[in-house]
Amino acid sequence: MSRSAPALDIDAILDDDNTRIIVCCGSGGVGKTTTAAALGLRAAERGRSAVVLTVDPAKRLAQSMGLTELDNTPRRVTDVNGAGGELHAMMLDMKRTFDEIIEAHADPERAQQILTNPFYQSLSSSFSGTQEYMAMEKLGQLRRSGDWDLIVVDTPPSRSALDFLDAPERLGRFLDGRLIRILTAPAKVGGRSAFKVLNAGFGIVAGMLTKVLGAQVLKDIQMFVSALDAVFGGFRQRADQTYRLLQAPGTAFLVVAAPERDAMREASYFVERLAEERMPLAGVVVNRVHLSRAQGLSAARSSAAAEDLEAKGEHELTAAVLRLHAARMQLAAREQREQEHFTSAHPTVPMAQVPAMPEDVHDLAGLRQIGQLLAS
Repeated sequence: MSRSAPALDIDAILDDDNTRIIVCCGSGGVGKTTTAAALGLRAAERGRSAVVLTVDPAKRLAQSMGLTELDNTPRRVTDVNGAGGELHAMMLDMKRTFDEIIEAHADPERAQQILTNPFYQSLSSSFSGTQEYMAMEKLGQLRRSGDWDLIVVDTPPSRSALDFLDAPERLGRFLDGRLIRILTAPAKVGGRSAFKVLNAGFGIVAGMLTKVLGAQVLKDIQMFVSALDAVFGGFRQRADQTYRLLQAPGTAFLVVAAPERDAMREASYFVERLAEERMPLAGVVVNRVHLSRAQGLSAARSSAAAEDLEAKGEHELTAAVLRLHAARMQLAAREQREQEHFTSAHPTVPMAQVPAMPEDVHDLAGLRQIGQLLAS
């Protein structure tokens, strides 16, 4: 790591009672979920009441926490050591969260109309941005419950790890869009039929949409939006509240990266985007960093020594070890350069490194070790 990069003090963040939300963001495949789980465990073992909200985790993560499964209900992790804290973990169920919102904010008859609507069932399962929006909703629910003093969020594995910040506005644009207003116009004026036209212009539009979408699909959309219209204002209000919560001093964003060119570029983008959104950045965690204890033997000297032994036909095993060491030193040098490029662009952003592990984390001891490495 570049000497100019300040050290990221993880324990200071976890021990600060004012820290109520930690958001782990970053590109896919850099260890966000494991980092979030390790932070939650370390916080609990330092006395916090913590819950980890994760999205689409590997099955082994549930197993590493001693749980048979993760679902939309927070489940307690039992083998937390000392300090009087506790840890819960859950996996976002996008559709179930959407259903819960409808059930909580619509009368039973209207809720049933929405939940059984084919268009709603498709939207709640696969519409672009729904997962990110529901992550925001679930975060707001957890915070409003007051059951935990620390919430650790593993952001969805989308193309942009900050899509969840844009999701409420995107969903709002969709439901407020011109097409949706056209589709719901007949129902809002009390027409007898979903396809009754108010004028010749609307009749042409409705006819074209019927040809493109089909009469039943168009009817499903109209019925869905009409039923949802009464509750969507609450969606936006809660999303705005959660967004402001993410900007508040009690929130800490951690950008998680790997020491590779694309991942560090993404980390740089995330840092800049968080600054634009006025989100409180705590620092950057660089996972899977390759280090070598034999720093005195450079890659060049190691390669030269291996070549000399191979030329003499002596000590084949030693030559192979020297080759491996040279390759590791070259890899470590490349990773060092990528991190230095990042810190030259963002010299004030604190960083923490986690060395590459010989195997995947598969139990609480492994998560505990990751937490110790994050804080060291």
